[in-house]
Amino acid sequence: MKELDVALKTLAEGLRSLAQSVEKIAEKLEKSVPKKQTKAKRKAAAKPTRKAKTKPAPKKEPAKKLPVKKTVKKATAVDTVLAIINISKKGVDSATLAEKTGYDKNKIANIVFKLRKLDKIKSVSKGLYTKA
Repeated sequence: MKELDVALKTLAEGLRSLAQSVEKIAEKLEKSVPKKQTKAKRKAAAKPTRKAKTKPAPKKEPAKKLPVKKTVKKATAVDTVLAIINISKKGVDSATLAEKTGYDKNKIANIVFKLRKLDKIKSVSKGLYTKA
């Protein structure tokens, strides 16, 4: 424990001497660097003398806007299935929808569920759908 106290004391003394030397260096730097002007002096020096009245700058014309390009939206899976069902007269079963769209049966079932909830299609019989 005494060894630790001795080590801490020597460390504290070393830090004090280091701090003193840093303070001396800072004082030398302050003396060598010219002092900056205060804000009030800078403002007073920067104030221009009165000028003769000048004409206001001519107004700029607003920049011409480019025409907005219309983006074509890709058909969603729901749009694709709805289009196939709307085209058919007798109705379409889920196996045919899966074959024409390439979607798996689970995805077809989810899409058909959404379309039925939105009243876009109706079920004629089990697995056979027509437009509403």
